Amino acid sequence: MALRDTTPPEAGGPRPCRAAPPLDPADRARLLSGAHHDPHSLLGAHPAPGGIAFRTLRPFARAVDVVVGGERAGLSSEGDGLFSGVLPLEAIPAYTLLVSYEGDAQEVHDPYRFLPALGDVDLHLIREGRHEELWKALGAEPMTHQGVTGTRFTVWAPNAQGVRVAGEFTCWDGTAFPMRSLGASGVWELFLPGIGEGARYKFEITSRSGDRFLKADPMARSTEVPPATASVVTASHYEWGDEEWLARRGDVPVHEAPFSVYEVHLASWRPGLTYRQLAEQLPAYVKDLGFTHVELMPVAEHPFGGSWGYQVTGFYAPTSRLGTPDDFRYLVDALHRAGLGVIMDWVPAHFPKDDWALGRFDGEPLYEPGDWRRAEHPDWGTYEFDFGRVEVRNFLVANAVYWCEEFHIDGLRVDAVASMLYLDYSRDSGQWTPNVFGGREDLDAMAFLQEMNATVYRRVPGVMTIAEESTAWGGVTRPTESGGLGFGLKWNMGWMHDSLGYIQHEPVHRKYHHHEMTFSMVYAYSENFVLPISHDEVVHGKQSLVSKMPGDWWQQRATHRAYLAFMWAHPGKQLLFMGQEFAQGAEWSEEHGPDWWLLDPGYSAEPDHRGVRDLVRDLNTVYRATPALWQRDTSPDGFRWIVGDAADDNVFAFLRFDAEGTPLLAVSNFSPVVRHDYRLDIPGDVPAWLEVLNTDAEGYGGGAVTCPDPVKPEDGVVRLTLPPLATVWLSPV
Repeated sequence: MALRDTTPPEAGGPRPCRAAPPLDPADRARLLSGAHHDPHSLLGAHPAPGGIAFRTLRPFARAVDVVVGGERAGLSSEGDGLFSGVLPLEAIPAYTLLVSYEGDAQEVHDPYRFLPALGDVDLHLIREGRHEELWKALGAEPMTHQGVTGTRFTVWAPNAQGVRVAGEFTCWDGTAFPMRSLGASGVWELFLPGIGEGARYKFEITSRSGDRFLKADPMARSTEVPPATASVVTASHYEWGDEEWLARRGDVPVHEAPFSVYEVHLASWRPGLTYRQLAEQLPAYVKDLGFTHVELMPVAEHPFGGSWGYQVTGFYAPTSRLGTPDDFRYLVDALHRAGLGVIMDWVPAHFPKDDWALGRFDGEPLYEPGDWRRAEHPDWGTYEFDFGRVEVRNFLVANAVYWCEEFHIDGLRVDAVASMLYLDYSRDSGQWTPNVFGGREDLDAMAFLQEMNATVYRRVPGVMTIAEESTAWGGVTRPTESGGLGFGLKWNMGWMHDSLGYIQHEPVHRKYHHHEMTFSMVYAYSENFVLPISHDEVVHGKQSLVSKMPGDWWQQRATHRAYLAFMWAHPGKQLLFMGQEFAQGAEWSEEHGPDWWLLDPGYSAEPDHRGVRDLVRDLNTVYRATPALWQRDTSPDGFRWIVGDAADDNVFAFLRFDAEGTPLLAVSNFSPVVRHDYRLDIPGDVPAWLEVLNTDAEGYGGGAVTCPDPVKPEDGVVRLTLPPLATVWLSPV
């Protein structure tokens, strides 16, 4: 469209524009202060008397020209970085801006000529708290909009007077790019042409009180490497190779399948390795040991490495310490191609107070409750989420879906569930208020967990959710339609606490604590349990697992081996934290990780730590090949005590059964003496029993008190020689 103004331009310069109508002083002040809800009504191109008015806000520019059909027209400076003018046009044309700075000129598209890049359906779902793919609507999304490539920026900040985009492309000054409010949804939006992947940005928010501050994007899918805090525009280009894994991962329900988990802190497993370097080592190591799954301590972005990932600021971003989001996809893919499932620790209970992150995001409590008695977590110095607010619930539910769909995560282990469920958790009287029924249960948190579980299981078949829940709350793993929370599995913290308490006693005193090893069977089928020996049990002065054991080094290792075999045979799934598979003597440290040097043959010629690792490999091998050890974990018919009351002997013996009734006999002797000709009354018609695993085997570092020959019952009685501080598994011949 040609310009009709015939005023001759200066030689080589742009054609001049007529003056535009001045802005209302109040609108101008709000625009320049970052407090205007609709900058698109002031900036861009609009019909005006005598043609089309163009106005742009370009701080520090020396001149701005509007370019239409290849012809330039100069806009007049209004001061404060505003430039405007009227061209004698009948309709708004396609145009660009030529912005001149000191020694530089850039031809750019005007962000304020574009329609909103977010649809009404998205806004409706956000307002209702039902947008299950929230990451596709909020955050920074590279895209082509109205034929132009750029990035759509969107953020939920309902209490803000104004929001602007600031980034390295604006020298971290948001003045040039105010966003528009999209009505009652509380969402602000701006499409920025020419901004693509790799750009660093934040949102500059003006609160209702007039304060202005920079915030990282709550929906950022990539971040700078801490301690830097900017969000990074990103898009995935990864091509997955795990189709076979995904197709079969849900064939057998997890509670009826073998499930043996190796828990890993990625940053310290092999310090210094990236996601892609880990992908070359971790799958091979874990597969060799026979585990079925890897559980990753939180990988979502967190500013303080010493939190181990449990104080999250970037809920939608894998930590950039180890690489890009696609690099993390590569690691998950490699684990899947090795036949290993991937569980990720997920932390929806709380978030840190860093002033650039979620806390008081738009100047007021937003993600956290407004009531101080509920906003702060008393144990961790963090904020709790406001589970009663639909948009906050949506943020978290969509986040759970996001990790499962976008990163092919097979399971979410939900951290600190107990702290979410109780209003009085770690609070004294006067620091909490009862629910509407006068109780201490947090009904909003309960509803959130039910919604999260139901949504994840519906959208992503084959995944599992696991609760870290340490109380007697009923129905944690009961389906939501039956009133339960809907988790697939629950950590058995009672078993962990009781069994670790038992083995830390000297053998002579264990008879007084015998019930601590048997009590778990009173409630073993009330939930679908995982037996966890996690990172929490080997830090902060608790000692490593082997160091908890009394006695000399031989006795410590022997008890360690016996305990692991008892654990693998007990009803429930297993989880073991890295370093415990080879009896590391020192507590775990996130700074240097496991003491791998202990496995060096040059360290010891004896099957010392290597023997314990070999045992773990054999435990997993026999476990996976023996359905009696996992097929009926949640059925009372899968277990029978043979000896449960031999407190003076420190002996425990029980049978496990598979779906066909085939048994496995597990016998543990937690005393340091050999028990010869030990009598076990075993019902059934098994003609003979054969040792399939003995933790006292010489190859494991034991004393070689073994029985290589089948043992035949006589009148329903089996007589065994029980090695000291050992567990023996026997199968029918």
